[in-house]
Amino acid sequence: MQVPVKVVFRSLLPQYKEGIEGEVRLLAGKLDKFHPDIISCRIVVDMPHKRHQDGNLFRTTITLNVPDKQIVVSRENPVSQINENIYVAVRHAFDDAIRQLEEYDLIKSRDVKDHGLIPHGVVSKLFTEEGYGFIESSDGREIYFHKNSVLDGFKKLKIGVEVRFEEEEGEKGPQASTVKILRKAPTYHRRH
Repeated sequence: MQVPVKVVFRSLLPQYKEGIEGEVRLLAGKLDKFHPDIISCRIVVDMPHKRHQDGNLFRTTITLNVPDKQIVVSRENPVSQINENIYVAVRHAFDDAIRQLEEYDLIKSRDVKDHGLIPHGVVSKLFTEEGYGFIESSDGREIYFHKNSVLDGFKKLKIGVEVRFEEEEGEKGPQASTVKILRKAPTYHRRH
C-alpha cells in the first residue's frame, strides 16, 4: 500500500482492543498481497451497541482506495447472533473486501465475457400491488421482473436493494427469470 494502514477502534473495551489489533493488521497485510494496487486502507472496528445481558455487537468498516474507485465494506453482526465473536466480524468484513476487489478487477480488466458473469443491478421501480418491478442493471439497462421470479420473496424487496438475476428475452423485451437479493438498500445516515 502506498499509504500505511490506518486502524481505528471506537467504543471498544480494552480486552477487545488488545487482542484484535494484531489480527486486523495481519488481515490487512494479506489484503495488500492479494491486491497490490491498493492505495490506502482504513479499518474501523467498533462496538456500537453494548449489551450487558445479551452480549456485545461489533461492526467492522473497511475503506479501500484503489485506482479510480473507493470500496467501502461495512459488516455488523446480525441481532440474532448477539454473542458473535469480534474476530468473526472482522474476518467477514475482510472476506467481503476481497470479493469486492475481485469484482473490481473483473470490471477493470474486461477480460471476462459478459455471459460468464451473473448480471447484477439495483431494484429501481417496484409495483407491489401489481406484483412486478424493474431492475437497473450494472450496464444501465432496465430489466422487468415478476414477483414469482424473486427467490427470496417479493415482499422483502425495496427500491435500492442490490440483486443478481438471470436474464431472458420476454415478449416485451429483456426480463429477469430469477432474482436473488444480494444486499439491503443503502441507508442514508453515516454509520462510522
